Amino acid sequence: MAVRMDQELRESQGPWSLEWLGEPGVPGQASGPEDPGGPAEPGGAGESVGFGAAARALGLTSREFELAVQLGEVRTVTTGLGRRVACEELRRVTAAEGFPEALIVRLRVVGTAEGAKLLGISQGRLTRLARGGFFAPVRFYVNRYRAVVWLYLASELTEFAIRQPELLSGRTPPGLSAALAAGEDWRAAKWRGRRIGQLLDQTEDPWERAAVLASVLGSVELASAVADPYERAHLRQLRPALVRMRPEAGAVRDVIDAVVTADDPREIGRYRAALASSLGDARRARPAPRPDAGAERPIEDRTRVPGRPRSLWQKLVGRR
Repeated sequence: MAVRMDQELRESQGPWSLEWLGEPGVPGQASGPEDPGGPAEPGGAGESVGFGAAARALGLTSREFELAVQLGEVRTVTTGLGRRVACEELRRVTAAEGFPEALIVRLRVVGTAEGAKLLGISQGRLTRLARGGFFAPVRFYVNRYRAVVWLYLASELTEFAIRQPELLSGRTPPGLSAALAAGEDWRAAKWRGRRIGQLLDQTEDPWERAAVLASVLGSVELASAVADPYERAHLRQLRPALVRMRPEAGAVRDVIDAVVTADDPREIGRYRAALASSLGDARRARPAPRPDAGAERPIEDRTRVPGRPRSLWQKLVGRR
């Protein structure tokens, strides 16, 4: 039913045009994956539209368009109205061979059951391969049982099957069996690495790049890695959201936080090293904003450094 409705929606939209894209919008409103649209900016080749209008122009659902942006299938630009899509980019995408079917195929995501069927293997084998890090999830969600459900690009699973067909049948390689028996699971780390790479590709600003790297570190790790509280506050202010979270997602927030936060010491070490290097670039570019000398620490910096005595108020709150 959902597939048929999506198809009917795409067929009803028809070909796009710049005139059709020039719909009413709120001046100065920043665009994003959830943006309903927005006016086209004037200026010939420099015209751009909001994400909502761009998605409709390409015949994509909002989730498909969000994934297309993350994967670099649709390039965005930064404007005075926020991140948008240049009309020239829409022309490039729609002029590509096989559009729109080829684009829809590249954006197809599958769960474990559908992915296993696609490769002709059991769900258990696909899960073992994913836990072993042979391919990276592209998306996830938390079901009603508070379990993480991983989603994969169908095209990447197919490419993996062509590249390493020996892993689709026979006994599981001894090294992989030993790693799985030891509890290793690379799915979350692979997803984090992929998402961080996508976000780094979207900015050249050194402080924003540092904030991207800091976004996977827990508060204690971040406090240990960045000693200056004003720098930490600035990184938190610039930190992008790795996933969009609905307001009603409070019940599963801890599950999502566990996915987006690095927990393996090796992974944490890599991100801390990358953050240290990125912070060096950021500090050379410009210092983090801070108030006049003698001002109090930023209220955003509530991280308790390990070993530091708690204040009397914190002790009272803790007792409560």
